[in-house]
Parts: sequence; C-alpha cells; structure tokens
Amino acid sequence: MTDNSKQLLHLVFGGELTDLDGSEFRDLSKLDIVGIYPNYATAQTAWKAKSQANVDNAHMRYFVVHLHRLLDPEATA
Repeated sequence: MTDNSKQLLHLVFGGELTDLDGSEFRDLSKLDIVGIYPNYATAQTAWKAKSQANVDNAHMRYFVVHLHRLLDPEATA
C-alpha cells in the first residue's frame, strides 16, 4: 500500500438466507467469512467470485461491509 493511499477496510461474508427478500440468515453458525480487504475493489472481486461460485443456490447471498465506516463514522470516504 502506498503512502498516499488510505486503508479502507471491507469485510466480505455470506450465507444462506431464510427469505429471498430479506437479510436474515438460516443458520448463523454456517456463515461464510470470506475475508477482510484493504479496499473496495479487492473486496468486490472476492464478493463476485463467491457469489458466482454459489449461483446455483438462490438463497445464498454475499455482502460487502464497509468496516472503515464503522471504525471511523465521522469519515466521509
């Protein structure tokens, strides 16, 4: 990471939902924590790969969480 680039952590995780229109997981013990990434671009790449790998299960969803916003809520990036 270069000196002029800011670290903006993102979490990618997913699991099987109880309902296609919601975001409640069927079994929290089976959540798939894909990883934490230093920027949105790498997080999006991981999200896309996991989503495409599970395309046969309509209830399986993956999400990108902007951890940097949780760690510093006053930041605008």
